[in-house]
Amino acid sequence: MKLLHFADAHIDMANFGRHDPVTGLPVRVLDFLKSLDAIVETAIAEKVDLVIFAGDAYKDRSPAPTFQREWGRRIIRLSQAGIPTLLLVGNHDLSPAIGRAHSIQEFDTLQVPRVRVLARPELLGPASLWDLPIQVVALPWISRSALLAAADLHLSDESAISSEWETRLVEVVESFLQQAVADLPLVLTAHASIQGAIYGSERAVMLGKDLVLPATLVKDPRIDYVALGHIHKSQNLNEGAHPPVIYPGSIERVDFGEAQDDKFFVIAEVARGTATVTWRKLEGVRPFIDRRLEISSDRDVLDALKSGLPPQAALSGAIVRLTVEYPRDLETLIDERALRDYAEGAFEFHFVRRPHTERRARLSPDQAIGRLGAMELLDLYWRATGTEATPELRLLAEQIIEDRGESSSPA
Repeated sequence: MKLLHFADAHIDMANFGRHDPVTGLPVRVLDFLKSLDAIVETAIAEKVDLVIFAGDAYKDRSPAPTFQREWGRRIIRLSQAGIPTLLLVGNHDLSPAIGRAHSIQEFDTLQVPRVRVLARPELLGPASLWDLPIQVVALPWISRSALLAAADLHLSDESAISSEWETRLVEVVESFLQQAVADLPLVLTAHASIQGAIYGSERAVMLGKDLVLPATLVKDPRIDYVALGHIHKSQNLNEGAHPPVIYPGSIERVDFGEAQDDKFFVIAEVARGTATVTWRKLEGVRPFIDRRLEISSDRDVLDALKSGLPPQAALSGAIVRLTVEYPRDLETLIDERALRDYAEGAFEFHFVRRPHTERRARLSPDQAIGRLGAMELLDLYWRATGTEATPELRLLAEQIIEDRGESSSPA
């Protein structure tokens, strides 16, 4: 079986840039659609047996009709080409309220040929997969409200809720694995955080609001391929072992946390007991450039600012952020207009100023530390730290100083 696996499309992420005058769509949306088109065209050209989308079609559960139209056009292309497609419900697709429709509901409601929406944990065999010789265990995103209702636990029992639900989920998956036919390849697809995975910003996944699934759940050798979604960094959590546990990552860079990440989808050749994974890099992904710079001298400030950026040719079409730290007394020497002229080829340029706050208390020439009383020293400290000395704060300080038997008069 030849599978195409991708995830985290987020096609309506239009948080940067402008609109295209021809289509009327945000240019950033066109970036995401270009990657999605490349994935669909590959599936059709290479005649894959099955496409698995592992969740998060949009940025939230209430996409605009225009974006639903664009997503629908691409999925219908797969349907018309006769390519079976599974759409797993992710956290951005799902309403937190029980009973509300999710954002890809229409494909289920309209029963689009060769397209199936996976909205609940289930085991699918050939009879449910257009007679394909394969089995799929589906684990869509588990909403917090559904988790609480199913576990029948109080909201405050955070650790008990996670522990109970993890236990139940492991039991469900184990029952599916026991029901699976032994001589057919078995794929598990899940939209979830897995212990040991790394986010795009290189932070290890920690226990938090996400339900983090144990790695042993997805590394079971009875499974032949694990198609994951939710984490945007491409990675194989079971490198060199069976089964491959794959996060393909998002199909476009979403923010500066993904500036260094290339973007991929995956072609997998899956048979019982074996799987071969080929990473397909998405070309033409819009670059993000994130630079930080500290300036300490008043000499050639503009040249110093430009040195914090790549050459102008490298800025072309990129989304750029330059964060600059500097002493506040250099503020007037920063020529932002000239810097923006230098970066005019960028798709979007963000200039973030971080002036240093002077924290050192300065005494006048006629002052000496030894001649200052306790309240005078405290006033100096408040001024240096930018603390607002309200009447209530001053009164409290005076009472504390008086209680300690200290005087605010000169020593």
